[in-house]
Amino acid sequence: MTATPDALSRPAWTPAVRWAPALAAGLLFALLFAHPFRLLLDDWWNDPEAGHGLLLAPVALWLAWKAGLRPDRIPNPRLGLVVLASAVLLRYLAGLAAELFTLRLSMVLALAAVVTFAWGWRQVLAWWLPITLLVLSVPLPDLVTSALALPLQFKASAMGARLLELRHVPVELSGNIILIPGRRLFVTEACSGLRSLTALLSLGVLAGGLWLRYPVSRALIIAATIPVAIAINALRIFLTGFLVYYVSPASGEGFMHLSEGWLMFVLAFGILGLLTWLVAALEGVWTRRRRADA
Repeated sequence: MTATPDALSRPAWTPAVRWAPALAAGLLFALLFAHPFRLLLDDWWNDPEAGHGLLLAPVALWLAWKAGLRPDRIPNPRLGLVVLASAVLLRYLAGLAAELFTLRLSMVLALAAVVTFAWGWRQVLAWWLPITLLVLSVPLPDLVTSALALPLQFKASAMGARLLELRHVPVELSGNIILIPGRRLFVTEACSGLRSLTALLSLGVLAGGLWLRYPVSRALIIAATIPVAIAINALRIFLTGFLVYYVSPASGEGFMHLSEGWLMFVLAFGILGLLTWLVAALEGVWTRRRRADA
């Protein structure tokens, strides 16, 4: 084999020069966001309210890889640099204010900026589902979770107490405390349903993005996660009170209480999956009618 003149004249370090900007950008990105990412990993691993991030982030990356790059992608360096500058500024201000949610969210914004720079805004839109899952993997601020948890506690307590009354269990409700003979059930923040609501909301976004075609259908599934989470948590409170009253006070503690939570969570996933299947079937009927009318 004889080397061509072009091959002989091409420097051996040309591939390294071509990849140097990307490698430099990756290194700078890692240095800038190493601290927020480490804090985020710590929350995913240690905080039960944020544990769904351990699943969402890998799924988001896998979905982006599976979707691939659009054939009509057009790099947009100017817009990418503007968004990247905004992300860096947001990261700096959030670091000064020690505001963790904004600090972590700046990472997602910076990723969108890099995608825009390299492949254009259309690619960001094509990856809307992975990017949304990454946003949902960032834990909400404590101020928001505290504001949401208390109303959910009261709502779940009221519904659980009502279900107990329907099963002829003597019950008295005082805020988020359910009084039954010889026992007092305290519906804590962990039992408010906020944890299941966050996970179900993520599942609703994932199911809508994968199996539904129309934005209205996806919005319907996402909206359904709220009543499903509240109803399932109320059912869990009812089941706990029912077992405590009729079986044993130990049913409201330890392994039994934890297993009830997992059982209700699986049930909520099943209900949401069934709703997604029904909406997908209705979409199919509507699509076939439109084609027939056309």
